[in-house]
Amino acid sequence: MLDVILAGTGGMMPLPNRFLTSLFVEIEGRAILIDCGEGTQVALKRVDCKLSRIKMLLITHFHADHISGLPGLLLSLGNAGKTDSLIIAGPRGLRRIVESLTVICPGLPFALDIRELDTREPSSFDWTDGENHANTPHFTITSLPMRHRIPCLGYFLELKRPPVFNPEKAKNLDIPLKFYRVLHSGTSVTLDDGRVITTEMVTDGSRKPVKISYCTDSAPFASIADFAYESDLFVCEGMYADDAMRDSMEDKRHMLFSDAARLAKQANVKELWLTHFSPAEINPKAGLQSVRRIFENTVIPTDGYHKELIKQGG
Repeated sequence: MLDVILAGTGGMMPLPNRFLTSLFVEIEGRAILIDCGEGTQVALKRVDCKLSRIKMLLITHFHADHISGLPGLLLSLGNAGKTDSLIIAGPRGLRRIVESLTVICPGLPFALDIRELDTREPSSFDWTDGENHANTPHFTITSLPMRHRIPCLGYFLELKRPPVFNPEKAKNLDIPLKFYRVLHSGTSVTLDDGRVITTEMVTDGSRKPVKISYCTDSAPFASIADFAYESDLFVCEGMYADDAMRDSMEDKRHMLFSDAARLAKQANVKELWLTHFSPAEINPKAGLQSVRRIFENTVIPTDGYHKELIKQGG
């Protein structure tokens, strides 16, 4: 089961009814969090995200509304019983920022694995949070430099899915039940009669990966559409619904609803979630009809918006 939860949808500062933008992605009890502005741990708790499951934190950039909640989040993770290490990845300079912010939360019961990513070219790394068996959730995480006032990264998460186990194939080969799980994990087994059984002999080929792209705090540019191409979910900022704000957004290097919708259409994504609304955008949903004229499958979420991209057992 792959759960995606937009814990907050705001930009610049938290409001009484709108926390700052952060995305929680959970697969089989392991979670990746993107960004942690002020109060993020509260936003996550309000929508029942299990903090102790966070294994990785991806930071887009070093403006306060995307990282100032780090000390509180780390303390909350410790209080939730986390003892395994936390990966924190983000733009170059991340280590200095994290070391500065964590002065006020010393003695954490878990280690921080800090990874600085290239802010000039796209870069990728693989993450399994465990041994790379066939049934272990395997993400490839790619970053793309955005066009903001300071170095900023967008993220593309691709979940490679294990092949489907076929019990009929295993039954026809007279494989004992005790070996089913081992074979699906990607490990070959040797039976009592000397036969060596491999995973490929009891599974049904490959499955299409699941793709999630996340871009915020950037002027729109064509490479974003290439980056997000055919994503199952595209989470993109939209500061304002009104195109009359274009000059201001170009100056500040942010996007309008219509910018995000055009990128979604160009990228041929399945679904667009808008986020990072300006505090002055009191009722973002009022812009839904106009933005759907550009890209029909657009959602304007409120905090805690949730979707299962892979159902239980899928």
